[in-house]
Amino acid sequence: MKRIAGLALLLALLPRARAEAQDLYADAYEFIYSMFSLGGEDPNEGMTTFLSTLVPVGGSAESMGMAFVAVADDASFLELNPAGSALQDRTQFAFYHNNWIADTRLEAVAYTMRLGSLGLSLGGKWLYLPFTEYSDFGERLATGYYSEALGTFNASLHLFPGYYFYGVSLGASAKLAFRSMPSYSDDEGGFVSGLSQSALAVMADIGALTRFNLFKLYNSREKNFAVGLALKNVGPAVRDEPLPTVATAGFSYKFLKPILVSADISKPINLVDPSLSESFYWGVGYRMTVTDFWDLQAGFLVKGGNPRISVGAAIDFSPLTLEVNYTLDLTTQFSPLNRMSIEARFDMGDMGRAAKAARAEELYLQGLDAYAAGDLQLAISYWDESLRLNPNFDPARENRDTAQEALDLRQRMLELQRLERGD
Repeated sequence: MKRIAGLALLLALLPRARAEAQDLYADAYEFIYSMFSLGGEDPNEGMTTFLSTLVPVGGSAESMGMAFVAVADDASFLELNPAGSALQDRTQFAFYHNNWIADTRLEAVAYTMRLGSLGLSLGGKWLYLPFTEYSDFGERLATGYYSEALGTFNASLHLFPGYYFYGVSLGASAKLAFRSMPSYSDDEGGFVSGLSQSALAVMADIGALTRFNLFKLYNSREKNFAVGLALKNVGPAVRDEPLPTVATAGFSYKFLKPILVSADISKPINLVDPSLSESFYWGVGYRMTVTDFWDLQAGFLVKGGNPRISVGAAIDFSPLTLEVNYTLDLTTQFSPLNRMSIEARFDMGDMGRAAKAARAEELYLQGLDAYAAGDLQLAISYWDESLRLNPNFDPARENRDTAQEALDLRQRMLELQRLERGD
């Protein structure tokens, strides 16, 4: 009897507890909103066209709060820094799905590969929103989709790569975008073709990225600090409306091997009227490698005074990596907006680069053994072969040059001895 009474009391209290939880939930979001809206709303926000170029497709970039311009270590770079393709370790093929605002959906695909110091990528994204027009009497007049499609071709080049100096990657992307408007009726009941509002846009991105060691607290050959710059969506106005051009600078830092932090600051630029440019916005990101196959990521983006909080997890089922993101978004409305995105990324190999690097390392060590044994000619042959496999392996080049100088010196000494003996 007591159990039944207790259950009845619990059921009676549940609605009240749920209501209190919802109030607390709303209060928490209102507090977060108030923290980052001290400057008020940006009066120039939303005055550009083809805003789908700024909608994240998902993946690591979104889960890290879009603070990815200096990270750029997977196919997500294509949206944020075109210099990233020349620095990818693996060939990748990625698919994305993002549940955006209301019934809006975003589908995307990206392919990236690297040939030596040259990176090449292709990508496409499609944002679509169902549209239905009703009359004053509830009759359906027209249906269709509002959509924006974007195709991207990217190329980048890793300049001056080396063992000590990482070099600089420079890249550019060419984009072709199309906006499709559904047909609708005007105030007089006439038919208006959607083609009259549809539009085509051309734009380009440019970017740079370099890495180096700074305040490094662990032993590794990888550089732990990176700096990136990007200028995105540069192009002529579309129907007298400017494109959403954005300049971004960012850095990433690994103070411990499994932990990476990043930060970006961006400035929108209205190329039609710079005085109408939007205010600066910024984002920070975090990644922790839990195991070789599992990463946890989080990000915080503030744009126009409103926060976007994201978390994500990437699990490697080699050759497939699945990445799921959950975003709490206040950038579009005052009430909380929850979104999900998913990425499926396929690892298609590294074209033998890892095997070549391992063999170059092995030959380098064999050269050291030969040098220690006094066989300079054999050491030089090992190091020449190591450099053939990895031309950027500076320690092998330095030791080969030293051994060659020692061999030349030995040869000159032998010639002097022959002259002294009169041979």
